[in-house]
Amino acid sequence: MPQTAEPMGARFSAALRTTTWADHEQAESAGYMRAMLAGELPVTAYTDLVAQHYFAYRVLEEAAAAMREDPVAGRFVFDELTRLPALERDLEHLAGADWRERIRPNRATERYCERMREVCFDWPGGFVAHSYTRYLGDLSGGQAIRVAVERTYGFTGGDGVRFYLFPGIPKHREFKDGYRRRLDETGWSAVEQAQVIDEVRVAYRLNTEVLVELGRS
Repeated sequence: MPQTAEPMGARFSAALRTTTWADHEQAESAGYMRAMLAGELPVTAYTDLVAQHYFAYRVLEEAAAAMREDPVAGRFVFDELTRLPALERDLEHLAGADWRERIRPNRATERYCERMREVCFDWPGGFVAHSYTRYLGDLSGGQAIRVAVERTYGFTGGDGVRFYLFPGIPKHREFKDGYRRRLDETGWSAVEQAQVIDEVRVAYRLNTEVLVELGRS
């Protein structure tokens, strides 16, 4: 695994956020996402995004089940974060009862899933890196996406956007603060922290590639 410079002098959660911020910004600035937030895409394009999420979260949540008993990774497995049932309801609303026969992962999503299968099932740091990238993003910028999607497509009552709703987490900020405290308590060495930071950057890059491919379709 490639290594970045070792985090120096800051809590790990702060070093992780600072070191990967440019990668996070690149994902958010993808043309597809800008168009989505601006209300410029048809609902079929949004449905394609939900479908790609479905394939990615299916792997990530399989990894969560596999890592639940791990003494480190298990501290980052939260049932209230589980997204797959919400994605299934969204896809039924968006694509109909036969949605499973109508969706396919794009090539970038396949690469993303392959990477998670490589690192999330037996490396605690890999699972935490991908979990952190996805779920904390859903609780943060994902909420702005939900508002934009509801406004653009007229969704009400949670239909079509249940992926972004976390009924088990009434206070997002408090949950995220607690998650970051757990990151600080992992006891990882500086080398291990650097490996996790590198994997978060990989996760952001793979997410960006998914959005870029969606923008071409």
